[in-house]
Amino acid sequence: MKGFAKEFKEFIAKGDVISMAVGIIIGGAFQNIVNSIVNDLINPLLGLICGGIDFSTLSFGVGEAQFAIGNVINAVIKFLLTALVLFFIMKAYNRMAEKPEEEAK
Repeated sequence: MKGFAKEFKEFIAKGDVISMAVGIIIGGAFQNIVNSIVNDLINPLLGLICGGIDFSTLSFGVGEAQFAIGNVINAVIKFLLTALVLFFIMKAYNRMAEKPEEEAK
């Protein structure tokens, strides 16, 4: 049991685990920003353009089972919008990160 405790302590104390934990926490906080951009800026804009289309009521039934396909469509749209916002944020970040390297040369 002592060997296990020592091995676990070494694993936790490694920089990789600490860095991963910090990354996960910051990623969670960053997720709030991205969700706000999608929900509070992009979705209302799309609502204006598309006339407020909401797929959540779209469903079909087979026997006793009810399939809410509209919720899946909304989730896919939200995923694509989130990915698009992240793409633009990372593109801007990469552009800013390249400038100091170019100036150093």
